[in-house]
Amino acid sequence: MSGFDDPGVYYSDSFGGGEAPGGDEGGQKRSQIKKRFREFLRQFRVGTDRTGFTYKYRDELKRHYTMGEYWVEVEMEDLASFDEDLSDCLYKLPTENLPMLEEAAKEVADEVTRPRPMGEEVVQDIQVMLKSDAHHASIRNLKSEQVSRLVKVHGIIISATAVKAKATKVCLQCRGCRGVLNDIPLPPGLQGYALPRKCNSENVGRANCPVDPYFIIPDRCACVDFQTLRLQESPDAVPHGEMPRHLQLYCDRYLCDRVVPGNRVTIMGIYSIKKVAASKPRGGKDKGAGIGIRSSYLRVIGIQVDTEGAGRGATGSVSPQEEEELRALAASPNIYNSLASSLAPSIYGSDDLKKAITCLLFGGSRKRLPDGLTRRGDINLLMLGDPGTAKSQLLKFVERCAPIGVYTSGKGSSAAGLTASVMRDPATRGFIMEGGAMVLADGGVVCIDEFDKMREDDRVAIHEAMEQQTISIAKAGITTTLNSRCSVLAAANSVFGRWDDTKGEDNIDFMPTILSRFDMIFIIKDSHDHQRDMTLARHVMNVHLRAQTQTEGVEGEIPLATFKKYIAYARSKCGPRLSAPAAEKLKNRYVVMRSGAREHEREADKRPSIPITVRQLEAIIRIAESLAKMKLQAVAGEEEVDEAIRLFQVSTLDAALSGSLSGAEGFTSQEDQEMLSRIEKQLKRRFAIGSQVSEQSIVQDFTKQKYPEHAIYKVLHLMLRRGELQHRVQRKVLYRVK
Repeated sequence: MSGFDDPGVYYSDSFGGGEAPGGDEGGQKRSQIKKRFREFLRQFRVGTDRTGFTYKYRDELKRHYTMGEYWVEVEMEDLASFDEDLSDCLYKLPTENLPMLEEAAKEVADEVTRPRPMGEEVVQDIQVMLKSDAHHASIRNLKSEQVSRLVKVHGIIISATAVKAKATKVCLQCRGCRGVLNDIPLPPGLQGYALPRKCNSENVGRANCPVDPYFIIPDRCACVDFQTLRLQESPDAVPHGEMPRHLQLYCDRYLCDRVVPGNRVTIMGIYSIKKVAASKPRGGKDKGAGIGIRSSYLRVIGIQVDTEGAGRGATGSVSPQEEEELRALAASPNIYNSLASSLAPSIYGSDDLKKAITCLLFGGSRKRLPDGLTRRGDINLLMLGDPGTAKSQLLKFVERCAPIGVYTSGKGSSAAGLTASVMRDPATRGFIMEGGAMVLADGGVVCIDEFDKMREDDRVAIHEAMEQQTISIAKAGITTTLNSRCSVLAAANSVFGRWDDTKGEDNIDFMPTILSRFDMIFIIKDSHDHQRDMTLARHVMNVHLRAQTQTEGVEGEIPLATFKKYIAYARSKCGPRLSAPAAEKLKNRYVVMRSGAREHEREADKRPSIPITVRQLEAIIRIAESLAKMKLQAVAGEEEVDEAIRLFQVSTLDAALSGSLSGAEGFTSQEDQEMLSRIEKQLKRRFAIGSQVSEQSIVQDFTKQKYPEHAIYKVLHLMLRRGELQHRVQRKVLYRVK
C-alpha cells in the first residue's frame, strides 16, 4: 500500500493504444526513476535511532543553498545502500539519469529552502557531484565498451585552460523571416550542436528562406562556466619502457578551478566521445576517411585531490586535536635533535648537515620593511662533496617532506625551465607565460642536484630568485614579476670529481656572487677512518637486510606524516623574532668575528680565509629564527643564537678556514698555492723513484729553508694520497713509487 495516498491522477486509456506502443512507457519509467532519486535525497539518513540520526543530503542541500553554493556531493555507496537498482541505472546510463538526479535535487532544494527571501523566489539549478570508494581503473583500460559509462581514473593534472563559457540553451533567429526559436537545449560536454539546415516556419506568399538560415543571438543564451584539463596517468602505473598516456577532461560549473597543474587527483566521470575536427583532405581524395571516427574525453562529475605523496594539495586545515598533539610535540625537551634524526633516518651520520637541512625546511621569518622592501626568510644551503656521500638521497627526501617540493637536475635544467618561459599558445596563437620550477615551488623548497653541471648563463638566472625572491621577465611584450619565495637546496661535486686539497680554489668553479647567496656551505669529504667505515658498513648492511621486513622506522623518531604536518603547521603559524639580549650577543660575536679576521689577516700577511659580510650576519639571524620556529616559540633567545653560530661555523666558516674553499670567495691566496708547488718540485728533485728517505730529515731540511711546517706536511699528505709516496718502517720512512 505504499502508493495509496499518492495524489497522482489515475486514468485508463482504452482508445488508440496501438499507435505508439511503449512511447509513453519511457516517460513513465523516467518519472519513476526521478521520484526514487527525490526520495533518496529527501529520506537518506545516517546514524541509528538510539544515537539520533541526520538527514545527510537534505541538510547538505539546505546548508549549501543558503551559502549561495548550488551543488551537492552524492556518494555512490549511499545510493547503492538505499536502492541497488537506482545506483546501477546511474552507473550504466549516466547521461540519461544524471540530469534526472539534478532535477530531483532542484525539487528537494525547493522544498527545504522555503520560504526564500525577496528577489530569490526562483529556485536555482543544483549541480550533483558523485564520489565513490570503488577501485579506480587506469587510463589504459578505458576501451570502447566503457563509452558513456561511469568510470573512475587516477592521475596527475598536467595543464588547465582558462575558464570559458558554454551555452546550455541557445536562442536562434532566421535570416529570412526573422522567426525566433527560443530555449533550444544543448547537450552537455564537448559534442557541440548542429544548427537546423532549413527554416520550418510556414511562410505564405513569401520567398522560401535560404539554406542554413539560422544564427545565434548571444544575448539570449543561458551559459555555464567550463574548463578543460589534461590528465596524465601517474608515473607508477606506466609499464616499463612506455610513455604515459593522456586524457582530456571537461569540467563545468562548480568543478572549475578545483585543481591546479601538478595535483594528483582521482576523477569520477562519464567516458564520452566527440567528433574529431576534420583535417582538410589533400588533393580532394579520401573524403570519407574520417567518418565515424571519434576521439574520447572524460566529462567530470567528481574530483578528489589526493593529499598524500608528491603533488599533493596544500596541507589542509589542522583539526584541534592534531593541533594539540603538535603543540605537545613542540614542548618535548629535545625536539630539535629528534627532528634532525627523523630526517632521512636510513642515512648514517652527517648530523650537523641534517640539522642544517631541518633549519632549511622550517625557514626563518620573512620581513617587510616600512619602505616596502622585503628581506627573505628562506635559508639556502649548498652541499659540496665527494661522490657517494648520500647527497642526492637527502635531496630526494627533502622533496618528499617539504610542503611543496620540486626536484630538478643540473644538466636537464635550463634558465627558462627554472624561472619562467614565454611560449605561443597553440589555440589562440597569443603569447602565454608558464612558470618554471622556482615559481611552482613558491612557499616550498627547490632541490637542484648536479649544481656544478649547470651552464653558467643558466646559473645566473637564479641569482635574483635566491636573494630578492622574485623573477622578472620582459619578453615578447610580456613584462611582469613573479614570486618565487622558496629555499634552494643544491648539491654539487668538485671539478675533479673528488675533492683535491692541493688544487684549493680550482675545486670550485662557482662565482663568488652565487656562493655568497648560500647561507650555509657544507663540504662533505669521504675521509678514510677505520672505525667510521666499520660503523657505516654495518649500517648499510642493516638497511639492505631489513629493507622489506622493516615497516617501522627506528624507535624514538617522528613518523614522516607527522613530520610533514608539523613543518606545514610551524611555517603557517609561527614567525619568530630575535630577542634584545640575543641581538646584542650576536652583534658582539659579529664584531669579534670581523676583528678576528682582521688580526688573522695581519698575522698571515694575506687576505683572510673568509670575508664575514652582512649577508653572513643575516644568515645567522635566519638560522636562529628557524630554530625558534621548531619549538613554536615567538622569540629567538640566546640559546638559539649560540646554536645558529655553531652551525654557521661548522659549515661555511669551517669550510673556508680549512682552506678547502681557498679562493672561492677571496679565500687563500695565490702565494700559498705557488709555495706548495715549489715544495713539491724540490721534493721530487730530492729523491729519485725507488729511493727512500726518513720523513723527519725531509721536514728538518725544508724548515731550514724557511718553509712553514704545515705546508710541508700538506704536500706529503697529498703525494701519499695520489700514491706517489709510500710509508715504510712504522711510518718513519718515505718510499717514492712514481
